[in-house]
Amino acid sequence: MEFEIDTALVEAILTHERQQTSTELREHGALSAYRNSLRRHDERLANATDAPTLACKAGCFWCCYFSVDVRPVEVFNILEFMHAQFTDEERARVKNEVESNSALLRNLSELERARRNIKCPFLVAGRCSIYTARPQTCRNYHATDAAGCQKSFEEPENLDIDPEFAPSVYQAGGAHVDAFSKAMLDAGYDIGAYELNLALKEALADPSTARERFESKRRVFAVNRLDVTFEFIES
Repeated sequence: MEFEIDTALVEAILTHERQQTSTELREHGALSAYRNSLRRHDERLANATDAPTLACKAGCFWCCYFSVDVRPVEVFNILEFMHAQFTDEERARVKNEVESNSALLRNLSELERARRNIKCPFLVAGRCSIYTARPQTCRNYHATDAAGCQKSFEEPENLDIDPEFAPSVYQAGGAHVDAFSKAMLDAGYDIGAYELNLALKEALADPSTARERFESKRRVFAVNRLDVTFEFIES
């Protein structure tokens, strides 16, 4: 799908979000800055001119079986959400699913992961149980025709399937995440992309040590890390 970049929109988001996040990182710390950024992220997606064209809705969960990468700050936000909102039984269920998924994923390459359906440990009865704390990747993934998502689910080996998306939503979300990530990188934090289950497995095993590595601005997890590339910011 080809579209023209809305330069004014992208530049405005990049400038505002990078400055706002940088300020909040200094004044409030990474977790608070991230949560504030999530609120702005949701607002930008909702206010995109083509947001009404999205097919995504409650009960549509094909993408909850696709591979998801997360940044360390997202992992710790999820852990805090689980601590505050989940019962002991729910936390135990998530931990068990994370363990099972990690056993399947640990030796797979990025390409092999993309060709395999793995149920997200937070998908419960067709709904995301951490919806307000879901990762940026999940927030940005969208389609204007759910049939493409269903086809990707039914044919995981076929990586040529490209669901139709909304250009303004895509640009608003992508520019926002680029700006937030660049502010985090400028502040010295690990912004590498880690597979969701593998990162959660490490964090759940020893949350205090993982959090200390994050706050001291070191590499957080031992599992494979992908370097983040910026789509709307020149390197």
